[in-house]
Amino acid sequence: MYFKKIALAGAMSVLASTTAFAGGHGACEIGARVSIVGNEFPAIQTVGAGAQECTGGEVTTNLTADHQKINLPGMQGNPAEYTTAIIANSSIVALMNDDVIRPLDDLVAKHGEGLNKNQLITINGQVMAVAFMANAQHLVYRADVLEQVGAEPPKTYEEMLEIAGKIRDAGIMENPVSGAYAAGWNLAQEFNNMFLGMGGSHFKAGSAEPNVNSEEGIKALEMMKALSEYMNPDFLTHDSNAANAEWRAGNAAIMNMWGSRAAVLTDAEGTPQEVIDGTAIGGPMTVGGGDTPASTLWWDGWTVAKNISDEEAEATFIAMKHAIRPEMLNEETSPLAVWLIEGYEPTEKAQGVFAAAQANTIPYPMLPYMGLLHTALGNELADFMQGKESAEQALKDVEAAYIAAAKEKGFL
Repeated sequence: MYFKKIALAGAMSVLASTTAFAGGHGACEIGARVSIVGNEFPAIQTVGAGAQECTGGEVTTNLTADHQKINLPGMQGNPAEYTTAIIANSSIVALMNDDVIRPLDDLVAKHGEGLNKNQLITINGQVMAVAFMANAQHLVYRADVLEQVGAEPPKTYEEMLEIAGKIRDAGIMENPVSGAYAAGWNLAQEFNNMFLGMGGSHFKAGSAEPNVNSEEGIKALEMMKALSEYMNPDFLTHDSNAANAEWRAGNAAIMNMWGSRAAVLTDAEGTPQEVIDGTAIGGPMTVGGGDTPASTLWWDGWTVAKNISDEEAEATFIAMKHAIRPEMLNEETSPLAVWLIEGYEPTEKAQGVFAAAQANTIPYPMLPYMGLLHTALGNELADFMQGKESAEQALKDVEAAYIAAAKEKGFL
């Protein structure tokens, strides 16, 4: 399925004023099963717990880092194992390509009171998801450590490299840079950020032809390799959880991290006081002399499965809407995300995502074939990062793997 017109409502209007539909908020009563699959970070765990407050039907959650591997298979059965998948602007595409989620217009008309218009993710004229938060990767730094080496927070990746050298030379930290560079999805996403910052375009204009084996692609990889020289030697195993653990242990001083993780970075028990006091948040960095942030804008939201009964679909919509109602915002939940929910007041920890939105950060490409390219990048870039092959060869391998997959799916 090719998407002709995409309204990226969630991320793009995060800063816009919102208009709520009229209506109140009652207790949550459902009459059928609800089964949720999604990622495992705190904001999504909060949404899952909110849905489980509903009575009259069983609400189960499977929140796991492997959600993208299981949500499609779990919705392909008839009936679907999961009645809803919590997704982002990258992962909704696979569910739409396989036609496993349903348009929500009828359910919005019946039960959509209290939802903001900027939460309704409209694709080809139909509401396909309800967004509840915006996200982006941005700078996180140790203000105390930067002060020790007389450095200002970096605005560019080149400055980040320079600061990393100073921290190492001063003997403060051997590997001051961290980030989610785990081989696979995370490594591919770091490339996407850097590539867009360099001015790259993933596909040739108006087509599904890959365009990453380019000057911008090579420069992006070279910057990633230079940064990795200042990372833990095991950086290719570090996802967001591992990178955050490194940070809490006091082993890193500068990193590019998700806003949804940065908000709760120092909340874990046992985090040293100097790490808690020193941790600060900045906007996304630029690279290569460009003015486009080396980051991507995201929204997270929920869908409703196609292969379930209308009763289950209605119960799912009611439960998920209950989970993101304005009353769920409080002192504990507000700092967990940049919520696209009526009444949300941005916290200090949300400033990185807001800075990303204000700096015209490019939204992650919502194209039906982007997932295939993302997978190819994740599979093929580790060899370059380990020094086993050249940047040109790695990107050639990426394009070959992508072309094979895109031909199989009929995109090329």
